[in-house]
Amino acid sequence: MTTAPLLYVCVRPQLGAAAAEYESFRTAMHLDEDAVGHHDLVREPLPDDVFDRYSGFLVGGSPFNIADPESTKTDVQRRLEADLERIAARVAGADGPAALFTCYGIGVVTRMLGGEVSRAYPEDTGPVTVQLTPAAASDPLFGGLADRFTALTAHKEGTAAPPTGATLLAVNDACPVQAYVVGDRLYATQFHPEPTTRAFTERMAVYRDDGYFEADAYDAIAGRVLAASVTEPVRLLRAFARRFGPAA
Repeated sequence: MTTAPLLYVCVRPQLGAAAAEYESFRTAMHLDEDAVGHHDLVREPLPDDVFDRYSGFLVGGSPFNIADPESTKTDVQRRLEADLERIAARVAGADGPAALFTCYGIGVVTRMLGGEVSRAYPEDTGPVTVQLTPAAASDPLFGGLADRFTALTAHKEGTAAPPTGATLLAVNDACPVQAYVVGDRLYATQFHPEPTTRAFTERMAVYRDDGYFEADAYDAIAGRVLAASVTEPVRLLRAFARRFGPAA
């Protein structure tokens, strides 16, 4: 571990959802506010000195999609994606900060490394079963997790195979790439590792009309979410914090 804090990088335009996601990451890792900074990338470009100030980066979800046609993307989305690629490229190519890109973020990393992101591998909102690959057994973060576990997903895009140079760590039938690592410090997950089931249902309410699920199915889906046990993804985050976060 280092003495530098981690940084949560917000890529959600909805301020309430972004604040809740930050709190989910921080509390899941058992870290206080001094140990996890917050940068709103939607509203502010990435600072030039960010790689000197932080030991690792946490990139959450977003209503943006990497697979959207470039002609439909706003200037904010294009700038945001370029800044996220700066983080991913720095972590992948240097012995420096670490990073965990989740949900929307995995698409950024995959595209940067030459992989294909498409609308062919969406997953419904709610709990899914994730299966670890044999390579996960020796990974410092995934090696301590159960071979099969439940995680929470809600996404409109995905990928069929990990990009060149990545080691596949987790899969499932609907979306073949659930997690991978590049080198020893750039991690990406398709599932959301940070929210409790209650926090996830509150996030669902924010995006109720955004096409992730039928709005009138909210109560039924929320019931399935609240009944799920999502212990292993949180253990992944705690392992990340122990390995790359600030020393206690």
